[in-house]
Amino acid sequence: MANRSASFGRHMFSSLAVPNYRWFFFGQLASVMGNWMQTVAQSFLVLQLTGSGTELGLTVAARYAPVFLLGPWGGVVADRIDRRKLMCATQVASAVLAGIFALLIGTGAIRLWIVYVLALGFGLVNVFDNPARQSMISDLVDRSQLSNAVLLNSITINAARIFGAAAGGVIAAGLGLALCFALNGVSFLIVVLTMLLMDKSTIARPPRAPRAPRQIRDGFRYVAHTPELLFPLLMVAVVGMLAWEFQVSLPLLAGTTFHGGAGTYGAMTSVMGAGAVAGGLVSASRKHIGTRALALAAIGWGLAITVAALAPTLPIEYAVLLFVGYGSITFNSYGKIALQLTARPDMRGRVMALWALAWVGSTPIGGPIVGWVGQNLGARGSLLIGGIPTLAIGLVLYPMLSRLDRPADLSVPSPGAPAS
Repeated sequence: MANRSASFGRHMFSSLAVPNYRWFFFGQLASVMGNWMQTVAQSFLVLQLTGSGTELGLTVAARYAPVFLLGPWGGVVADRIDRRKLMCATQVASAVLAGIFALLIGTGAIRLWIVYVLALGFGLVNVFDNPARQSMISDLVDRSQLSNAVLLNSITINAARIFGAAAGGVIAAGLGLALCFALNGVSFLIVVLTMLLMDKSTIARPPRAPRAPRQIRDGFRYVAHTPELLFPLLMVAVVGMLAWEFQVSLPLLAGTTFHGGAGTYGAMTSVMGAGAVAGGLVSASRKHIGTRALALAAIGWGLAITVAALAPTLPIEYAVLLFVGYGSITFNSYGKIALQLTARPDMRGRVMALWALAWVGSTPIGGPIVGWVGQNLGARGSLLIGGIPTLAIGLVLYPMLSRLDRPADLSVPSPGAPAS
């Protein structure tokens, strides 16, 4: 039993044995903490300025509209150039935008139209940052550790959500919204530092896609002819558009259903983050993850979101949000693992750009829909519109993914991957 427990623990954190991945891991931890501080602050900034759920949804949509329109192009760029250098550039640009946000809020010069413009600016940066960040993981670890590294990265995001959202709620309520944006700017610079501290000689250099016509079309064609990529991406698109809109649904639920404020929203997000960390640790201990697991994760997550929409009291809501968080990291991570392990190295940037398009790029459609439902049919409806479709698509695609189910053989190194 002791040996089994030790093996369980070693596998859970195995990818952290790679020095470059450790730098990446801690950089992401700092960055996502700052991002969630800003997310909490921006949601309540918009509600302070307008009091409108629809405007909140449109603001979130503005941030992700560039990913929706230009995401595949960002994937081509990530396949063409050094991803480490690309990430350094995106982090510096993000730090500048966060600094402008903080300055305008601190001086009282912020207006709703400026929020839209800066949100679009962050979206343009994410066009390139998302595919570079997601595909860079496979440049830092070998194939045997890729599944674990993707899951630990997701744990990082959700652990940071716990502290970032909670800190954001406290700072926004007690010290002002501007400080949340300023701290987010600092967090981007920490990522730049971790990129510079990496050992470049041990970073894999997969074949770079040469400049050529129709590269975006080639990416779509490759996915369309690879069912192991196509079906997971279809699931992620539906779920990302309607269920992954908690930046819209939770502030409405906190404010209109439970009559709370930024602190309540921050607590909800932190509870979800705690559930996600637990789910990520359990998933990270698994050595084999099959395609069918993605459908099962969708079914479980859809049920959890639906129950959260119907929770009668705030304490029960917090309890259910633990399971919502557990389901979110399981579904999201299993989708990324399926794509990373299936995609060819020279196509990985484009495939992960399509993941970003499906997961967050669909927000310009889903955000306003969820915001409208929350404003006109109640905050609980803004969760139901995500929970029921997530459950349904999991049930519909379960038979197809079961036929494709081939648990990943994580013992074969990928071409060009560094030795751990």
